[in-house]
Amino acid sequence: MAVSDDTREELADALYDALRTQEPIDRLTAEHDLTMADAYDIQTRFIDRRLDDGAEIVGHKIGLTSDGIQEQLGVDEPDYGRLLDTMFVEGREIPGEDLIAPRIEPEIGFIIEEPLDPPVTYLDVLDATGSVLPVVEVIDSRVRDWDIRIEDTIADNASSALYVAGEQTSLADTDLSLEGVKLYKNGTLESSGVGAAVLDHPARSVAWLANTLSDLDERIEAGHVVLSGSLTPAVDLAPGDVVSVEFTSIGTVNARLAEE
Repeated sequence: MAVSDDTREELADALYDALRTQEPIDRLTAEHDLTMADAYDIQTRFIDRRLDDGAEIVGHKIGLTSDGIQEQLGVDEPDYGRLLDTMFVEGREIPGEDLIAPRIEPEIGFIIEEPLDPPVTYLDVLDATGSVLPVVEVIDSRVRDWDIRIEDTIADNASSALYVAGEQTSLADTDLSLEGVKLYKNGTLESSGVGAAVLDHPARSVAWLANTLSDLDERIEAGHVVLSGSLTPAVDLAPGDVVSVEFTSIGTVNARLAEE
């Protein structure tokens, strides 16, 4: 059974307070039997508080796109969160003062030139994409010690925090399913992956999002940015760490987490 409206409001408040104070909270599912619908409703309320602060929605991020993380959380589909303009990092210095337990993920970002109206296939996504860009997404959890269930991360805006992006590039003849990436931290190779790790093709991830949003009377709008999901497992980030994400053909992003 869905939790009450008052409870969803209280949980959204708790996440918002954790964001503002950097004081993590216990996972929501420890005390509440949340449904996926509850979790997305809490996410919306959480985001509404940030919109009231002056932020604007500029796109979406998709998570849980690999088989491994889906098995870990006991789910069989991705999740999504909203991207806000305040999440974009200007330059290459990642501000750390608002983060709790940051991790990074290398992703392919899609710049959508035309609205995506369902039913959407990955070929429709490619047709609607103006350009792609290399991205370092900084994820974070307002839940203590990343002790999360799927409902917790959804409510927490898919554990989103910030993102750093490189230059936009045309898709041209690039097969994003074969696009490779290497993730370095402080000069050491931490992980590597390929686009096929994201639902077999990153554009399939974006198509999933477009079709899922339609059930909520939402859609991916022209001009939106969509982060399609990580090509590698997430890597912990500490103050002073320098990271480099090197894609085979779409570019490189370098960034550093600011010292506390």
